[in-house]
Amino acid sequence: MSPRSASVNEELRRRSRERLLQATVDLVDERGYEATTLGDIADRAGSARGLVSYYFPGKRQLLQSAVHRLMHLTLAEALEREPRPAGPDAGRERLARAIDAILGLARDRPTLMRTHMAGILQQEGFVQCDEQQRLAALLRDTIVRYGSRAPDADYPLLRALLMGAVFAVLLPGAPMPMTRLRAELFARYGLDWEMGFPPDAPEGASGGISLLPPADRRQ
Repeated sequence: MSPRSASVNEELRRRSRERLLQATVDLVDERGYEATTLGDIADRAGSARGLVSYYFPGKRQLLQSAVHRLMHLTLAEALEREPRPAGPDAGRERLARAIDAILGLARDRPTLMRTHMAGILQQEGFVQCDEQQRLAALLRDTIVRYGSRAPDADYPLLRALLMGAVFAVLLPGAPMPMTRLRAELFARYGLDWEMGFPPDAPEGASGGISLLPPADRRQ
């Protein structure tokens, strides 16, 4: 039997790594961070325990990479969902979808996202992994298509606002309503409430905030 080519080996490594990332988000979502071991993750992924350490320096880094991958996949799916954004408002629609996609993760996977946010605030801080870079590139492209004239400044601000909104939704004991946070973000970027994936019952959600774009919103 001839040895596998380099491209085949690379594809096998990619699939193995992705199985570990998927197993991580599933297990942490089900059991929480402390109750999930690296051995559990390897077993769920059908991988050898040593592969976890080969790809990731520790559980915290593995979790951040896994959540960033989930965020990237969720965002990409939202942006490409039919009917795809088109016409003069395509950029605004894409930004609305991006906001809703990230807020939706806080709603649908609160345990996972709360754990992720707590990890970012630990001493290790923000992990600059491949998954995070792909997520960053997609968000930056979204703000560019929205019409930003200074994406290098506007992308970090968008990221910070989304992180702050997720934190506010998940704050134990004092969560903010997601509709209120959505309205604040939509107002800031001049987005119509009906854009993106609006909640089923938006009545009164804006709390008196005008959703009309300021004249210089994209200046």
